[in-house]
Amino acid sequence: MNRLAGKLALVTGGNSGIGLATAQAFVAEGARVAITGRDAQTLETARNSLGEGHLAIQSDAADVKAIDALFATVKQQFGALDVMFLNAGVGTGGSIESTTEEDFARIFDINVKGVFFAVQKALPLLRNGASIVLNSSIAPRTGRPGLSVYAASKAAVRTFARNFSSELAPRGIRVNVVSPGPIETPIWYRGDPEVATQLRDRVAASVPLGRLGKAEEVAAAVVFLASDESSFIVGTEITVDGGVTELLGARPVRRE
Repeated sequence: MNRLAGKLALVTGGNSGIGLATAQAFVAEGARVAITGRDAQTLETARNSLGEGHLAIQSDAADVKAIDALFATVKQQFGALDVMFLNAGVGTGGSIESTTEEDFARIFDINVKGVFFAVQKALPLLRNGASIVLNSSIAPRTGRPGLSVYAASKAAVRTFARNFSSELAPRGIRVNVVSPGPIETPIWYRGDPEVATQLRDRVAASVPLGRLGKAEEVAAAVVFLASDESSFIVGTEITVDGGVTELLGARPVRRE
């Protein structure tokens, strides 16, 4: 449909999962895309999947100097930005007792500090009327054991959207949030395959639609928020979770 024809877009953490699916969706809609990631091999594979004319930049979302270097490269190669999907994040958890200061700092450095300074450093490049989409999570609303620090970091991201929007509205820059629930991504395939399958099946049983979501389904929501179709939507959140947060009584495990 070319909803992003001629747009210049940046996707952080675009080398796999939701980030890669979104970068591919942006390309399909006519955008020129730059992606970031920390792993050089997966980043190059992802860039090849996008085709010619797109960029892959190795960058650490938690390092402010690396963020400066990222936007220096984007300025040199693109000159400006119309769309930014800040997707890079870490989803690790731990109990209150087991979480160390280092664990806490790593999660907040990537998920919170990285988002804030990416927006700050991008401001000179963002055209008036640009769209910023932040990747949050349903975790702040579900209250699961072992996710307190992660959930708090994603709650901060949701708050950023409201406050960034109020500050950037005079330039017509819209900031919105997509909050995924359980999504089928490569993270499910790490570790013991049997344990991973059992975990995926258990999580899928908590979803009213009876399955994990697809990265492409989250990407579709991001494309909508990035496009002019959402031109009067600002500071808000689209939840892509198969009903987990709103349909507690409709979960498959409740229907047995």
